[in-house]
Amino acid sequence: MDSAARSAPPAATGPDGAPAEQPADGVSGYSDEPKPLAEYAATTAVFNALIATALAAGRDRLPERVGLGDVVLMGVASHKLSRLVAKDRVTSFLRAPFVRYEGAGGPGEVSESPRGTGVRRTVGELLVCPYCLGQWVSAGYATGLLFAPRATRFVGSIFAGLTVSDFLQVAYKAGQERI
Repeated sequence: MDSAARSAPPAATGPDGAPAEQPADGVSGYSDEPKPLAEYAATTAVFNALIATALAAGRDRLPERVGLGDVVLMGVASHKLSRLVAKDRVTSFLRAPFVRYEGAGGPGEVSESPRGTGVRRTVGELLVCPYCLGQWVSAGYATGLLFAPRATRFVGSIFAGLTVSDFLQVAYKAGQERI
């Protein structure tokens, strides 16, 4: 008997002693809690299809490189817009069909959790996670740079300015509390 055969785990067998059938989905045992893996895969496919469509439609407009200023503006604006969509009190109406209100969050923010199953839960998970949503917002911003760069930079500057304002508000409040 060779060493590979000796070190291989014994094959699982069914009640009749025949080899047990392996799960066809390949993911059984991934989690003790139900996870909408098929919906995650569909969401990933939609994201990739949208990016591929934007690239194909804008292939003649693709720059040789993206400038550092655009990358910084895109990063700051995407951070703020994804946080506004995912956490802001005023945008809770967008999330309400997919999430459950848990309580107050940070300044002007709420804490929510996804609800439902399948697509509803998947969308809820995306909408309450500014990190997850940031990829979609950043991709949308980059696509905007292809088709409407001036308008995209203008809108990006609004959200970048709001980010600076937020940091100044926090610094101001901290300064007042120290006095």
